[in-house]
Amino acid sequence: MTTPPRADQKRANPVNEHDVLIIGSGAAGLTAALVLAEQLKVLVLAKGPLDGGSTAWAQGGIAAVLDEGDTFEDHVRDTMIAGAGLNRRETVEFVIEHAPQAISRLASLGVPFNEESGALHLTREGGHSHRRIVHVDDATGYAVQEALIRAARAHPNITLRPEMVAVDLVTDRHRDRGHEAGEKPRSGRGGQVWGVYALDAQTGKVECFTGRATILATGGAGRTYLFSTAPRGATGDGIAMAWRAGARVSNMEFMQFHPTCLYNLDVKNLLITEAVRGEGGHLLLPTNGERFMLRFDPRAELAPRDIVARAIDHEIKRLGLDYVHLDISHKDPEFVRTHFPNIHERLLALGIDMTCQPIPVVPAQHYTCGGVLIDLAGRTDLPGLYAIGECSESGLHGANRLASNSLLECFVFGDAAARDILARWDQFDAAPPVRPWDESRVADSDEEVVIKQNWTELRRFMWNYVGIVRTNKRLERAAHRIKLLKNEVNEYYGNFRVTADLIELRNLLQTAELIVKSARARRESRGLHYNQDYPATHPAARDTVLVP
Repeated sequence: MTTPPRADQKRANPVNEHDVLIIGSGAAGLTAALVLAEQLKVLVLAKGPLDGGSTAWAQGGIAAVLDEGDTFEDHVRDTMIAGAGLNRRETVEFVIEHAPQAISRLASLGVPFNEESGALHLTREGGHSHRRIVHVDDATGYAVQEALIRAARAHPNITLRPEMVAVDLVTDRHRDRGHEAGEKPRSGRGGQVWGVYALDAQTGKVECFTGRATILATGGAGRTYLFSTAPRGATGDGIAMAWRAGARVSNMEFMQFHPTCLYNLDVKNLLITEAVRGEGGHLLLPTNGERFMLRFDPRAELAPRDIVARAIDHEIKRLGLDYVHLDISHKDPEFVRTHFPNIHERLLALGIDMTCQPIPVVPAQHYTCGGVLIDLAGRTDLPGLYAIGECSESGLHGANRLASNSLLECFVFGDAAARDILARWDQFDAAPPVRPWDESRVADSDEEVVIKQNWTELRRFMWNYVGIVRTNKRLERAAHRIKLLKNEVNEYYGNFRVTADLIELRNLLQTAELIVKSARARRESRGLHYNQDYPATHPAARDTVLVP
């Protein structure tokens, strides 16, 4: 079993000290790094390649009030309506009012936003009352990621370490106080956070990194589900690590399912952006061509994602379909090719010409609205620990995220957390001596099949039992299976050397447990959480807050 070393044990893995540690190299993490680097030395740990997170996958764009006919209040109202009343208004106002500044900063970094007649071209997406989506064709996230990486690489105060898989946060429990080998760390909340233990995927060795402040920017937990538009690494790492360290998490039951993921047995995570519907695409039944969304909501295809996803799910189950059609072929072909060049090209390679054919689509998990509970500066419950972006729960999204508010949240909170650290820097203590990682009592695994089997089982029952439509019985079954799998994986974790797959499975199980706990605690249907046993919505909106 992995145990802390004796005080006199030789340190095979020295501790790496920095001013600030950032775990995650997407929009939130690199935004924070660039602000902090004005004064401090920053280390950014990326789980895989620097561009391997969700940011580069974002197609639609960034929501900001830039049009003369639009107002902050309109954007606030649209966000609150989508969030089903669960948003924290002060957070919504804070983010939306800082949106134009965020767009200007990205433009100054060289993000080539689309323009029309000398002004930024604004598109419209579901749930928005105005055109306010700034974009780079249909690959905004990729362009933003490239610009941020370019700026970070050029900055002398930023160190980038790809292929580093975070294992657990370093807290007061890991301070080197001369503990005897075999003594277990304290249970419960861990107090001050001093850094992170991370596995070097290239060497297989776990290193210890410490700093005065640590920022989680680890993304969401999409890979908890069988079908997801999220990248391979979206395994809830930051949420699970913060929970184990003692931080509260909030609203984990609200998992957003994107209505339109390409239905293809070989390509399972090709997102068809919201903007296709925003620019006039229709959802049709493949059986008779009916535009069915009008039966579910007067906004039709422009209704919020939770409504559209449930409508598609309803029609698929009602008629026994594999998919429905998303059709924009009634638009001018040049318009379609110009607005959606990347999607058009990728679909052509799969034999679908969206200028003259409908696209077969199904819902898929897309975004984690809940996460580590934070304030307006990104601070968590634990001193020294911040959380920003998809791994956090800031109060912006409420019970459902409005399209293109997610990248915006990354930029605003990345900046806010960094500036809070700079303003309070004198209050942060230097990290104390901490115990290095010890694997003297573990062995290499000879049963890797256990990880693969448990991963597959988890994702499948989460899709079937904790998906778009839930029931008490389904949630109970999921909770029972999670308990069994957690016992297996914890035993495995204590006896074998850690690998990237084992770390991810451990985090997925912890995150799945938090999702199910939150879902069982909410005895109503609201936003993204729909329980057939509690179909009504309570008059008062209340957050689900879990305490370790």
